[in-house]
Amino acid sequence: MVFIKILLTVSLLFVFFQDFKERLVYWFLFPIIGLLCAWLFYNNTLPELFYNALKMNLAFILIFVLIISLYAKLKLKTSILKTVGLGDLLLFVAVSFICTTVSFIVLFISALIFSLVLHLALSKNKKVMTVPLAGYMSLFFLAIYLVQWSGYVNIYTI
Repeated sequence: MVFIKILLTVSLLFVFFQDFKERLVYWFLFPIIGLLCAWLFYNNTLPELFYNALKMNLAFILIFVLIISLYAKLKLKTSILKTVGLGDLLLFVAVSFICTTVSFIVLFISALIFSLVLHLALSKNKKVMTVPLAGYMSLFFLAIYLVQWSGYVNIYTI
């Protein structure tokens, strides 16, 4: 189990550093993150709860992406891939394996707010128009896992 946690930590850190520095992330990191999150969640809950939460979390991500797509098309007059990067979308799917649906929705929205605040704080003097959303969100989820592993909160039972 320690190996799984170390591999997940390293994968999330790689996503953060790559997205922050280059705005590009190796694609194979997202399936690794998804599988490791699923493994940890599955081992800490009932199989029925795992599968139901997975379906609901993926449905939430689908609705979220559809809303972003509609907003990009109707309001911004552009495609979704010019609004949100492919790595961001892949991370959304990967982290949908993290925990129960209510916890996931709270964590996902918190990760988006965290990303906004962090980007605003770090980009005061920069003129870069893109946001390393996958990187910031991976940093947030790493922090959540570290708190989880230290025993302060259990994201699987909320």
